[in-house]
Amino acid sequence: MVRNIPALLGSVVRRGRDDGAPTPSRETCLIDGASLVDSQLYQQYRVCPLCRFHYSMRARERIDSLADPGSFRETNRSIVSIDPLSFSSRIPYKQRIFRDQRRTGLTEAAVTGTCTIGGSPAMLIVLDFGFMGATIGCVVGEKVALALERAAKRNLPTVAVITSGGARIQEGVLSLMQMAKTTIAANKINEKGLPIVSILANPATGQAYASFTSLADIVLAEPDAIMGYSPIRAIKETGGSPSPREAHTAEAHLKNGMIDAVVDRTEMRNIVGTLLDLLGPQYHLTPADKRRTREAEAERPEAWSSVQLARHESRPTAIDYIKSIFTNFVELHGDRCYGDDKSIVCGFGHLGGQTVTIIGQERGRGSSGDHNDGRTSPEGFRKAQRVVRLASKFSLPLVTLIDTPGPNLSTDAEMRGLGNAIASTMSMIASLEVPTISVVIGEGGSGGALALGVTDRILMMENAIYSPVSPEEAAEVMFQDEARAEEAAVSLKLTARDCRERGIVDLVVSEPPGGAHTNPDEASRALRRALLQELAALQSGSRRRMLQRRYKKFRKMGEYSSHFRAAVTREVATLQGRMKHIVRRRSRTTIENGDLEDLMATLPEQSSTG
Repeated sequence: MVRNIPALLGSVVRRGRDDGAPTPSRETCLIDGASLVDSQLYQQYRVCPLCRFHYSMRARERIDSLADPGSFRETNRSIVSIDPLSFSSRIPYKQRIFRDQRRTGLTEAAVTGTCTIGGSPAMLIVLDFGFMGATIGCVVGEKVALALERAAKRNLPTVAVITSGGARIQEGVLSLMQMAKTTIAANKINEKGLPIVSILANPATGQAYASFTSLADIVLAEPDAIMGYSPIRAIKETGGSPSPREAHTAEAHLKNGMIDAVVDRTEMRNIVGTLLDLLGPQYHLTPADKRRTREAEAERPEAWSSVQLARHESRPTAIDYIKSIFTNFVELHGDRCYGDDKSIVCGFGHLGGQTVTIIGQERGRGSSGDHNDGRTSPEGFRKAQRVVRLASKFSLPLVTLIDTPGPNLSTDAEMRGLGNAIASTMSMIASLEVPTISVVIGEGGSGGALALGVTDRILMMENAIYSPVSPEEAAEVMFQDEARAEEAAVSLKLTARDCRERGIVDLVVSEPPGGAHTNPDEASRALRRALLQELAALQSGSRRRMLQRRYKKFRKMGEYSSHFRAAVTREVATLQGRMKHIVRRRSRTTIENGDLEDLMATLPEQSSTG
């Protein structure tokens, strides 16, 4: 099977652009020679059943493949192009427009209208490459802007299917200005908190790519689609050397963090329908009983035992919990800047019928190294920030699943802004005006964990750990002997019960006997119950009080509080017991000065902080 062949794709695109016609129905596949005559898949979706090559589709065909049958209602069909610059060319501009109108049955390259997709109402914008290469002229820009404004007025999400060859040179700088027109129209959608979903087909280049299309909240692409601001021809002419074999394709953009997913055309309606359902009208959980269930008392595990269980190779990971707890989960990819860090898994899903935003640190299993053992890079934190912004825009609760030994500490990560990425992620989550819950499901290591943990409620699985450094690192610092990690683990007070006693976490979620890996389904059910209860309780109060409580929660951490007074009291009681022991042992009524001095030297000094 031949895939990812930009040279062939470019050839197909150039032929289509030269005569303006969409790719006609074919008898055999250009890629593998397979017969397409009797293929239902090709007739319905223009996809080869053998190699899955995606051929061009007319705008009406795309509408039929996406919209629910009979639901599409076209808008602004009567707007047509004129020749605003009296452009001089071999074929007069007006003649080219008339020719393409007659051949395609369209008045312009853009078709807009309302429809339902998977039962969810939406504004649909489709560009047809068969009409002058779907270049962006004044009418296309106007139709797109009108559609976005109508969507904002009617509170509709927008779905845009983009195939475009760039600027319409016959309209000069007026064509360029359509980038600004569609961008400010997209801003209206964002101000209303409405979602925009872009679908990039082959090719998606030029002005459409670099304006409203890339401003979408979710960007999907068809397999092997050519995309980017500059056409391949322009890149070759500028660079002077051939492009890499797989450059400028949807797959390359996914790897570089620029799009969320590459989706086969046959699955597009289902994915888009699920996204619209997740981002549509919201249901909110309410508590049946305002009293929180008290966490069950459990035997305190040994510190080193918790460390071993938290790191167990079979322990459920973020992906395991996401699959078990959240329904209709749709994963998002990329930071829109540099890459797609696989140690961060994020997206939208349903929890108890309500849409929530999920960010999880994924350690992975095995030796593939794709997830870097959960060590998050700057790209991963920026990817998380992007999803946090979506949670804010759509007023969706945020749930984070923490499992990392720490951030990616490589030199490259530092050069790409690791410290700033951690700080800005922490700040963004701390100021988020929606309910937030974090769960330490395994290892909570240093700033890599804390970046996702500045939330309203902090939960911790019974055998998870939370620490500024690993026990091995602590042993090396304290004893210059990494082998004493077990001893250091006790001193770090890193277990869930230790963190609960010190006010670091709010709730310890019980695990099955022997650890979560012994019965992942039971562990998931326990965590799901806790999340439902905490989310319902958080949503029952006002947003202002929620933010005030969040601020006070972290402001008080480490203060000389009731916990520290209790700790000092226990320390004094221990010392008093030692004093009585000395008295009994020496069978005297007074204590020798030397003993008293030794004892007083061990008393802690009172401090205003922990």
